[in-house]
Amino acid sequence: MLNARVTLQAAEIDQALTQQIETLFVAHDFTVVERQWLAQRDDHSCLQWQVDGPENMQPELLVSLRSEAEQRGADVALQMNAPDSSHYGLAVFDMDSTLIQAEVIDELAKRAGVGDQVSEITEAAMRGELDFKQSFAKRLGLLNGLDVSVLDSIADSLRLSPGCERLISTLHKQGIKTAIVSGGFNYFGRYLQRKLGFNYVFANQLDVVDGKVTGEVKGDVVDGNRKAELLRELAAKEGLELDQVIAVGDGANDLPMLGIAGLGVAFHAKPLVRATAKHTISHMGLDGVLYMLGLGE
Repeated sequence: MLNARVTLQAAEIDQALTQQIETLFVAHDFTVVERQWLAQRDDHSCLQWQVDGPENMQPELLVSLRSEAEQRGADVALQMNAPDSSHYGLAVFDMDSTLIQAEVIDELAKRAGVGDQVSEITEAAMRGELDFKQSFAKRLGLLNGLDVSVLDSIADSLRLSPGCERLISTLHKQGIKTAIVSGGFNYFGRYLQRKLGFNYVFANQLDVVDGKVTGEVKGDVVDGNRKAELLRELAAKEGLELDQVIAVGDGANDLPMLGIAGLGVAFHAKPLVRATAKHTISHMGLDGVLYMLGLGE
């Protein structure tokens, strides 16, 4: 028998949705052991079940749960033998379109007058249609000659994703270290570190000469494989096993780190990433991760 935690999140969870989810449990031979409300706010409700059932039915149950949730604009997670929040010691985040509501390289491109060209390449890369390093070099080259003064104005205009501040502050209160591991730029990662208190920041270092962006970066590019390597290195540094690490991201280059983390969450991700990741949040805010850890209001 399999013990599992099912977490359902939506702007509103009504009785009809609750009953339909529990009907799916029965249809797949799962028994409800416990049901608990973790949140009942005006804009965010979360209901969590502890269930027991046959392990061989888990994949079918997950498909059914996701299908029902998607029709109702809800997010659902099924975690097998899920630990509580005290199990985790590190949370690793992508930055662009995860912690912040923008792809910074696209914002830089707009200032350089090549916004449409760069946005098209970015979208293709995030969908997994282009190799990240090649697409990154192509986009970055279009920024050659951009005045470095625009970095400050872009940083000041960045909007955090909904639930971001609450998530990071709560993780810190739980004693969980936080890290930005991004294919974006170190300048903006440091900005978020000062704002939210991240313990670690790893991102690409823009090369600047005479106050102008050269269209290159210093050092190795942080791509998907490098993100996974950094997650492993940080876990080892903190004395943690990989199953004690949380990872959150939205793009194809996040899949390697999402795949090796104990809790890997695709956040408002592209279809390929949603289909591949263990867990997804597609409708609610970043603080939805907290409920997946079993933390209530």
